[in-house]
Amino acid sequence: MTFDPRQDRLLTVAEAAELFNTTERFPRRLIEERRITFVRIGRKVRIPESAVRAFIASGTVEPITLRGHRRGRAA
Repeated sequence: MTFDPRQDRLLTVAEAAELFNTTERFPRRLIEERRITFVRIGRKVRIPESAVRAFIASGTVEPITLRGHRRGRAA
């Protein structure tokens, strides 16, 4: 994934944690493990908003729909 500063907002770790609905520890761990795109600005670390949304989308699991299958009935 490439970062485009003209179209993407850079989030602080706290703002990213808010989008993840977690503590700041989770996005910091993602950065440490290099599991999410981030930008270093001097000593500061910022996470592109698109990277947070992509990370969430990659972990989204769609429900399974069973057709013609009846649950709870013995055959």
